[in-house]
Amino acid sequence: MSEGALPATAQALAEPPQRRTVVRDALAVGLATGTYGFSFGALSNTAGLSTAQTVALSALMFTGASQFAFVGAVAAGGTPLAAVFPAVLLGLRNSFYGFALDGLLRLRGLRRLVGAQLVIDESTAMTIGQRRVEFASLAFWATGGSVFVLWNLATLLGALSGDMIADPATIGLDAVAPAAFVALVAPRIRTRPAWLVAAATGAVALCLVPFQPAGVVVLAAAAVVMAVVTLLPRLAGVTTAERGTTTEVDQ
Repeated sequence: MSEGALPATAQALAEPPQRRTVVRDALAVGLATGTYGFSFGALSNTAGLSTAQTVALSALMFTGASQFAFVGAVAAGGTPLAAVFPAVLLGLRNSFYGFALDGLLRLRGLRRLVGAQLVIDESTAMTIGQRRVEFASLAFWATGGSVFVLWNLATLLGALSGDMIADPATIGLDAVAPAAFVALVAPRIRTRPAWLVAAATGAVALCLVPFQPAGVVVLAAAAVVMAVVTLLPRLAGVTTAERGTTTEVDQ
């Protein structure tokens, strides 16, 4: 037996449990997030959309925050443009996710087209949280697929329920999706740069929420992330250079 055979065998034996863990977590996220679709279906029905329109909105738009923004504007009596604008702003964040996932998943052809529909908060967080590329791909498809199926199923059930649950807060559904996302992101915030990004984006969001539409807040937070990520390496380089100069002087 060669020296490299044992690590390869151990790695092969370790893969099935890891894959099961990824799938289990993906299904848990899908269940937690999908449940919130029930509330969306009921709210959409209450806003005056038909069951068919509600189901189509979930299947084609498939980005929860944008869907709620659209339905909220419709319920408030807004024009079609007023309803679409905040929904588009909120949906733009998925473009940033796409850039982050493109180099990791490297989807092409039909897989790329289908995958684009599954680029959401939860699938992105699960994907970038994996240490190996093959697990990242599994996490993306398992999470995106479970959320899509359960969200659309819950949307249909909610739409058929009429206005029985017009306010998601009545049974705590308003907290399910945010809690699931926080649980996904929290383990990633371990380093000082990660904490800096989290603090900066949180501060910007808290300042803008009372005065700006939700879509603007999301884009502003994304801009802060890009600024911090761009500046940190430069600052680190300056600090390293200063330390090197100081060392040379001391010598």
